[in-house]
Amino acid sequence: MLRTWLGDRLRRLRDGWRVYNAEAWDPWLTVLAFTPVLGSMSAQFGDLPRRPADAFAIVLVLAQTVPLAVRARQPALCLAIVGTSFAVHETLAYPPEFGTVTTYFALYAVGAHQERFRRGIGVAASVVFLGLSTAMHVLGSPNSPADVLIFYFIFVACWLLGAFVRRRRVEEAERRRLAVASAATAERARIARELHDVVTHHVTAIVVQADATQFVAGSQDRVRTALTTIGRSGRRALTELRHLLDVLEATGEPDSLCAPADGTVTNLVKQTRAGGQPVSFVTEGTEPILPDDVRLTAFRVVQEGLTNVLKYAAGRPAEVRIGFSPNHVEIEVANTAATVPRRANARREPAGGRGLAGLRDRVGALGGEVTAGRRPDGGFRLHASIPVDGEA
Repeated sequence: MLRTWLGDRLRRLRDGWRVYNAEAWDPWLTVLAFTPVLGSMSAQFGDLPRRPADAFAIVLVLAQTVPLAVRARQPALCLAIVGTSFAVHETLAYPPEFGTVTTYFALYAVGAHQERFRRGIGVAASVVFLGLSTAMHVLGSPNSPADVLIFYFIFVACWLLGAFVRRRRVEEAERRRLAVASAATAERARIARELHDVVTHHVTAIVVQADATQFVAGSQDRVRTALTTIGRSGRRALTELRHLLDVLEATGEPDSLCAPADGTVTNLVKQTRAGGQPVSFVTEGTEPILPDDVRLTAFRVVQEGLTNVLKYAAGRPAEVRIGFSPNHVEIEVANTAATVPRRANARREPAGGRGLAGLRDRVGALGGEVTAGRRPDGGFRLHASIPVDGEA
């Protein structure tokens, strides 16, 4: 229990650090620089005999604290003002009670927030420190070279800490960018599958009906029926494409890219029958309440199966069978062998098309699997098993 509580607190601290807004806290840091706690941590350099504070000492203290308000936006300017004021303050040997601790924050700010000329600023700061050390030695400072080096390493440590935080911030931003890019790529792939499913099914039905009209030219009723089906399929295709484009323009959840305009497998089977394709539809078990992604995927499985029937076995009996269980939805679309030879430029196997490849990706994302292949009688069978809870 204690380990869980401690881990939760550490995660909250980490997440809070990631969203830390330096600019929002900078004005408060200016105020905190005057507190006794931070005053006792002030940067004392030179150890020269101290003179009493006067009005100019107050000006120098303000010059070392006020620039902290812009340390995140203008870190180089902040360091220049704070560093110069600190050097003058120590050279004149004013008391270090307040303000001088800000040198640490200014060095950290350059390491954490400076975007350009970071190395040049570091070299310039080192030169200034060398000049200050020389001036202190000339003025009689008792500090040894070791003391000077320790002071220098403290300043460098503040700088490096800021640089470390900056690198972590850049890495975190890059991870977020890659995550967004990956999500965008996945969304484009899903949209491509949606477009393929919508366009292929309806356009295939239109092509099959249009090809069939040349064989029924002597029957006005059958021609009229075929043309009516063509018009209905075209209108449905346009409706679903408009629906898809509306979703792309919307600002809602990506999962709103869900059900087609006319919605159910039953309507899909009726539409296919209206085009002259004999299709039987059988359900087994009681349909549970399905998640939207499972319902859409089941619809697309049937749609892809019937599309392949229209392409490769138009006019041959087909069957759609859906079995419901508490944990899975089993879908099968099968047809008998085609009696008309395929054209030479037709695809060799339906299973090699983009539709079935995209279908495998879609079903696999839910933890299911798709199988497709020839039946012993020469027909074709598409089978999909989809977990209801989205887990394998």
